[in-house]
Amino acid sequence: MRRSFTVALERYGYRVEAAADGLTGLESFRDNAFDLLILDVMLPGLDGIGLCRRVRESSLVPVLMMSARGDGLDIVAGLEAGADDYVVKPVDTNVLVARIRSLLRRATYAPAPAAGRAAGDGPGTAPSEGELLAFGDLTIHTGGLEVAVAGSPVALTPTELKLLLEFAAHPGVVLERHTLLRNVWDYGWDGDSRVVDLCVQRLRGKLGRDRIETVRGFGYKLRR
Repeated sequence: MRRSFTVALERYGYRVEAAADGLTGLESFRDNAFDLLILDVMLPGLDGIGLCRRVRESSLVPVLMMSARGDGLDIVAGLEAGADDYVVKPVDTNVLVARIRSLLRRATYAPAPAAGRAAGDGPGTAPSEGELLAFGDLTIHTGGLEVAVAGSPVALTPTELKLLLEFAAHPGVVLERHTLLRNVWDYGWDGDSRVVDLCVQRLRGKLGRDRIETVRGFGYKLRR
């Protein structure tokens, strides 16, 4: 499977370095600058979830988790460890490439003016470039993509940052999970809402638990 995915992704123009186990992958990660990591949960030695945790100790590189099970246990554990998205094996190469492209777009995200935008409009938009937004002790500089709480910088993954910008574009407005899946994760189909829930959970851990409010049965909103 590792060889077949390597060949397939190289045909799409990606440069790929593969590792047969988690410890080798960790060494490779430390020795090279990667744009994106694909981690199989069932890696021998150091599994994909443990590897993701080690990566997140020093890097915000986009991480796509690959699981052989769809029962949710591995999926939740991977997302809690810091993964940005996941796919369940067996996975079609076109789906894998679509997820990769989406993650890479988030990693090179640049905000666009939000003039005339209504809640739930298309992805890739945010408050006006260069704007400084404040929500209590939370500040967001949309041009520099810098976030701080009580004046202290907060490091966010590309997915966490884009999710926060989506909330900041609609302060006080309830955003449904399917809207966030479309606008942040670029899902053109119904996706797994656990991705949203666990990313919100990670954001709360970094920004404060009361900053993003749950509206039961609907979604989430950023408190003004």
